[in-house]
Amino acid sequence: MAERFIPLVDLRSSIVRAARPRLPEPGSALVDMRGRPLRDLRISVTDRCNFRCSYCMPKEVFDKDYRYLPHASLLSFEEITRLARQFVALGVRKIRLTGGEPLLRKNIETLIAQLAALRTPEGEPLDLTLTTNGSLLRRKARMLRDAGLQRVTVSLDGLDDAVFRRMNDVDFPVAEVLDGIEAAREAGLGPIKVNMVVKRGTNEHQILPMARHFRATGVVLRFIEYMDVGSTNGWRMDEVLPSSEVVARIGAELPLVPLSSSVSGETAERWGYAGATGVHDPSLGEIGVIGSVTQAFCGDCNRARLSTEGQLYTCLFATRGHDLRAVLRDGSDDNALAGAVAAVWQQRTDRYSELRADPTAAPMLAGLARVEMSYIGG
Repeated sequence: MAERFIPLVDLRSSIVRAARPRLPEPGSALVDMRGRPLRDLRISVTDRCNFRCSYCMPKEVFDKDYRYLPHASLLSFEEITRLARQFVALGVRKIRLTGGEPLLRKNIETLIAQLAALRTPEGEPLDLTLTTNGSLLRRKARMLRDAGLQRVTVSLDGLDDAVFRRMNDVDFPVAEVLDGIEAAREAGLGPIKVNMVVKRGTNEHQILPMARHFRATGVVLRFIEYMDVGSTNGWRMDEVLPSSEVVARIGAELPLVPLSSSVSGETAERWGYAGATGVHDPSLGEIGVIGSVTQAFCGDCNRARLSTEGQLYTCLFATRGHDLRAVLRDGSDDNALAGAVAAVWQQRTDRYSELRADPTAAPMLAGLARVEMSYIGG
């Protein structure tokens, strides 16, 4: 069989250089064309994963012949840290490591230690987190915490073992992910979040079992609408279960009350479990719903995404990136690197989810080749 790969070169061709970088004044925010500040950076450290979830890396595309990025193309830990330092100077306060499966990146704890040493201009540490499928957490949780990682988010799409094995498509048992979550709790990587992608007709019957299992455990369970990220997952709107229905299903058995957002730009709508008096009982915990399909949150999106080979993306649904690796490797100083980042963000106008919901704009989006989630990170 011939080697298979998804062509990304024409999606990653833009190199942004600012002849006169418009860097913000100290204490002022770097904002895009819609007034949104840069606060959150997602860094993909690998394009590889040991799962083959159909909504992210379907096996029929990412098979044994799929060509992953060569090691020389990947940013080194030192390059990632140098870039991250510029993002922090420009306003980033939270960094999330992602993939692929980030724990497959060899010596990932070395990178975590480097990022944990960064400080904001005010001298504060960053909110440093990592998203994982949980398969390697039992083995690595303690070293991640010792390196400076603060929290983890674990992807888990159901408690029923047969359903989970079918969704990860590599026959991985759910018990090992649950054990990884326990290992993260023991290591002090918290509060832990668990993300469940809900796909109608596949795993929606797992919503209530998941809610019952994680209620009153200190784990924040979040339900994510099945999204049209990338071009290989065969996304259909009729497989989307609206977040409002998720809340209704849980609330019918386990009463919920709405909670306010904890931070600006938060993607999840928060709901707390109600106690006997009908108000939120913190000991019972909360859930979140992320409705980027039915309830677009583009208006206050403050996230940038850096691919494993140094492409900067300003939207999860982007069709092209901006090449920061070229700026890194051509001898440019930090001021030029910060200027390149600023130039990208200041030109940002992304609002894909809002446009998807607009009947007049949606047809123009249908044929666009969006970057894959396994490349850009979730």
